[in-house]
Amino acid sequence: MIETLQWTTLAICGLIAAARIPSALRGENRSLFGIFSLMTLAILLSIQEPYLVIDQALGGTNIANLLLRFVIFGAIFFLGVRVSKGFGADAAYRLITGRRGMIALLAVSVVLVAVFLAMDTTGSSAGLVAVSGKDGRNYALVEYYGAAGRAYPAFVGLALLPAMIRAVQDRLPVLVRIAAALLALGGVAVTLTLLFPVIPPEMGAVEFVINYTAVLCYMVGLALIWAARVRNRRTATARKTSTEM
Repeated sequence: MIETLQWTTLAICGLIAAARIPSALRGENRSLFGIFSLMTLAILLSIQEPYLVIDQALGGTNIANLLLRFVIFGAIFFLGVRVSKGFGADAAYRLITGRRGMIALLAVSVVLVAVFLAMDTTGSSAGLVAVSGKDGRNYALVEYYGAAGRAYPAFVGLALLPAMIRAVQDRLPVLVRIAAALLALGGVAVTLTLLFPVIPPEMGAVEFVINYTAVLCYMVGLALIWAARVRNRRTATARKTSTEM
């Protein structure tokens, strides 16, 4: 089930990113293509088979996991900027791109790298499962590392959440309100990742479901915003053509 969810999410993200290539080549909304591409790469790095291949190519010390964390940070930052600007959420935009947002990103990044360097990361292991099992010290460090990796996405998700809730209740086009609802759900899911340390090991599958729910909600939500924009553009063009006839 977990592998099916992972590969399905990868396929959906990859298809959405591929669909954006023509527009990106025309110079339209390249930031959107960048977000989809980064999320596709993040999903690829989270799946065991490609992770092991990529990490072995990088030296077999789980650098691929650190790369995964920063790819997620980049994707979530640009998503936050894009969504906050698109919905006119000035407070969220200032929080994400302003001093507090930059301090949060820098602090989390420093902690992430410091904890990674403190671990014994030899031996490629998707999710750092093997690293965590080496001894008590490495187990604790992996837990701190995971917490740091989840902190920034949760920060951005919470920053966007109020604006998304307002958008759902607003008189916007149906597609846009559905997109806002999905983005809000993604924000809730990514915030729930902060509770992972209290989830019993035997319920580990719940973590995968929450993670991939967040990704799918964010990606499909952004795709619906793009679809709504294309639809509005076509409608406007059709109306303009009809008035000229």
